[in-house]
Amino acid sequence: MCSRNRNKLRELSAHGWELDLLDADGYPEEGEESYVENARGKALFGREVGPRDAWMLGEDSGLEVAALGGGPGVRSARYGSEGGGAVERLLRELEGVEDRRARYVCEVVLIGPGGEELRGSGVLEGHIAREARGSEGFGYDPVFIPGGEEETVAELGNAWKADHSHRARAAADLRAKL
Repeated sequence: MCSRNRNKLRELSAHGWELDLLDADGYPEEGEESYVENARGKALFGREVGPRDAWMLGEDSGLEVAALGGGPGVRSARYGSEGGGAVERLLRELEGVEDRRARYVCEVVLIGPGGEELRGSGVLEGHIAREARGSEGFGYDPVFIPGGEEETVAELGNAWKADHSHRARAAADLRAKL
């Protein structure tokens, strides 16, 4: 997997894949165009620096909030770097806002040794809580409540997330195409 993020590795490995983190320097900067292009860029980087006979998996994901015009979107990972944490900034920007609809989006791109490419997509609809709750997961999980649930992803836990998250859905979509 073309990432250094152990949390993402844990989530994607839960689907029966044997994945290792690609520990390399010089990962490409994520652009602001699309999740697919960011995921493809990581997989192509992996093809350049990783083992020649291995398949390379790139992933990009983000949180899209209706009241923020779909933001932070592809900038989700960098959203909190502009002062304070991402969750804190999100809650500040949604203070007093009634429409708290949101969705997690994930794209995965798998590139094989011969250049063959497959793509998987996953979305998890929900809304943003008024305060952070829970201790599992990472990123926006303490404030994201999936549709049909009353608890945040951080309260539902890592086992729930491994089976139901946007990454789980993208992994299932990719697996169906293999």
